[in-house]
Amino acid sequence: MNILVSACLLGLNCRYSGDGKYIKELEELKGKVHLIPVCPEQLGGLPTPRNPVELKLGKAFDKEGRDCTEQFCKGAEEVCKLAEYFECTAAILKANSPSCGYGQIYDGSFQGKLIQGNGMTAEILAKRGVKIFSEKNLEELKVCIDEES
Repeated sequence: MNILVSACLLGLNCRYSGDGKYIKELEELKGKVHLIPVCPEQLGGLPTPRNPVELKLGKAFDKEGRDCTEQFCKGAEEVCKLAEYFECTAAILKANSPSCGYGQIYDGSFQGKLIQGNGMTAEILAKRGVKIFSEKNLEELKVCIDEES
């Protein structure tokens, strides 16, 4: 089974701040599944580090007001190409991210307020039938993997 994973969760320094968010629990999956690391924002052409971005009214804006929607859409499409190529049925994506968040994202005010919604990449992947998980619900993913084994 191939699973997309936000590269930052594997410790790659690709987040807007230039760091990663290593999740040790992913090591438990290494022998059971193939993890395919992706960073939609880098795949869309944004540099690392970069200004933080949040979604507002369906568009992606950085903290300075620059419209990054084109890069976010491009990155989402590139991730979808990888999902299709590797026949990924699931993805582990960074919670609350404007690209990868699923269920909750920041509200666009850059005040740390969460609202119901999905990041651009998570939204497209989900519409294409990929099951979305985050670092917050890895136990649910482990159950799914065990059921498929």
